[in-house]
Amino acid sequence: MRLAGHLQRYERISLALPNVILLILAAIHSSPLRAQDAPQGPLVPPPEHHVTRIGNVSEPAAPPSLPEGEIVKRFSAKEDEYILSRTHYTYRKTIRIQEFGADGQPAGEFVLVTQPGRDVEGKVFEKVVERPRSTLHHLFLRSEDLEGIQRIPAFPLTSSQLAKYDLKYLGKEQVDEVDCYIFQAKPRGVERVKAYFDGIVWVDAKYLEVVKTYGRWVTDQGDVHAMANLPFSMFETYRENVEGKYWFPSYSRSDDTLNLNGEQIPVRIVIKWTDFKPVPSAPQAPAIPASSAKP
Repeated sequence: MRLAGHLQRYERISLALPNVILLILAAIHSSPLRAQDAPQGPLVPPPEHHVTRIGNVSEPAAPPSLPEGEIVKRFSAKEDEYILSRTHYTYRKTIRIQEFGADGQPAGEFVLVTQPGRDVEGKVFEKVVERPRSTLHHLFLRSEDLEGIQRIPAFPLTSSQLAKYDLKYLGKEQVDEVDCYIFQAKPRGVERVKAYFDGIVWVDAKYLEVVKTYGRWVTDQGDVHAMANLPFSMFETYRENVEGKYWFPSYSRSDDTLNLNGEQIPVRIVIKWTDFKPVPSAPQAPAIPASSAKP
């Protein structure tokens, strides 16, 4: 089974990344906007979704079985399909922001649950379906403070965007039992008003579908933060297979450190998409039977 267990796969994930990829991820993670000496999150994350990266000896990179350009062409075409298909699904999105204490354990959290809705003009928006709750000690957040998350594209490398990127093949690696090609994506240029993805993508080597991404969004001003008052910019995102056809983002996480009045506070954001269901088709008006001819 590909990505067996889907959501359960996160409970015991151990990713052994080659040294060369660790160096690239470190380069992506570095930014002039980021405090270089700040601790990067708690020493011991909560048991759920414990992701561990362990460096090992890199194997010599072998060329993929298909030309690199063909792999990119095929997975970007599927991204085109998925970005369109997701508009025909509803889902439940849970955003959880946590503060951590000195012991590395969660000390408070903010939780917001939404689902997509449509206004009278048919425009999609995120509708709050549960009253936000917060036990945060250092931050006061409202649902509108998280609107920036909605502007982060779920599918960064669609075919229409490929000309704006340089993609470099890095090698192969398994992600939860799935053999993957690894590509580094770097924007060829940056702009003021449009953000571009800078990171790594993992592509299923058999079906040529993106199953994981890790990176940030950048403009000519530097990293784009998901929320103006919080430091989150680097996101690790996993996909879930929906109805055996589409790979939609289902779990995304970012760890960072908040500098608040001189105090360094480890913080984390986790976004989960669950309960994917097709949007019911609008009922059609019953056909009006033709008038029977008079004798």
